[in-house]
Amino acid sequence: MSVVIGIDVGGSTTKIVGFDKAGGGNKLIDPLFVRATDPITALYGAFGKFTDQNNIELSDIDIVKVTGVGSAKVLKPIYGLECQNVPEFDCIGLGGLYLSGLDEAIVVSLGTGTAIIHAKRGEPMEYLGGTGVGGGTLVGLSRKMLGMSDIQHIQELAEDGDLNNIDWRIRHISKKDILPGAPDMLTASNFGNVSDIASKADVALGIINMVFETIAMVARFAAKTYGLRDIVLTGNLTTLSQAAGIFRGLNAMFDLNFMIPKNSQFGTVIGAALTK
Repeated sequence: MSVVIGIDVGGSTTKIVGFDKAGGGNKLIDPLFVRATDPITALYGAFGKFTDQNNIELSDIDIVKVTGVGSAKVLKPIYGLECQNVPEFDCIGLGGLYLSGLDEAIVVSLGTGTAIIHAKRGEPMEYLGGTGVGGGTLVGLSRKMLGMSDIQHIQELAEDGDLNNIDWRIRHISKKDILPGAPDMLTASNFGNVSDIASKADVALGIINMVFETIAMVARFAAKTYGLRDIVLTGNLTTLSQAAGIFRGLNAMFDLNFMIPKNSQFGTVIGAALTK
């Protein structure tokens, strides 16, 4: 084996992936993640679990490439292996292109906040900015409004929610064509129509929908700037059960191609392993 390891050291989770380049190939080794509050503990835990599960010896590894908010704490080789810190925004772009198979796209990383990258194969990745709305927003609002902070529990609760008890849609405001070209189901105001009988499930769905719609609109503006339709979504939030349906609806409204590829939550760490 001739393995390149990528590690994305986050605030609460650390992800790891490998590519086996033996024989001139580039075979993806299934990624995994571990949870730990201390980034160094998480890094070594992920490394040990990953190499053990995939029967990888230290002698099989050519280099370890590290990115993410906790990567600055990695100041020495890992088990004597060469360790290289790589820019997170480059990793986001490279990972998005790899997962989607596209040559050019807007790549969006949905983490605690949201980062947006213009990615084009063979050219430098361009960080376009983003929004502070993301997973942190979802959890923070849910903690305050619902008394819940476990994102899986919030997701499960939202499955029984009804946005008609939460949001104003264009059709609620007027039956006339007040916004030419806009479908009547387009949100006019998130949480602008909160009913007295809105349930906790309705509120949970409203929070998730608001986060996703905010991210979608920022990404849409970025895509229009470059004349693109393809928007690749990566990061942990893409695994929520509501994500696919919400973004599929936005595709139809705006003639866009929001994509949630397989292994989307591992986009950044895959990009780390692919950096030159």
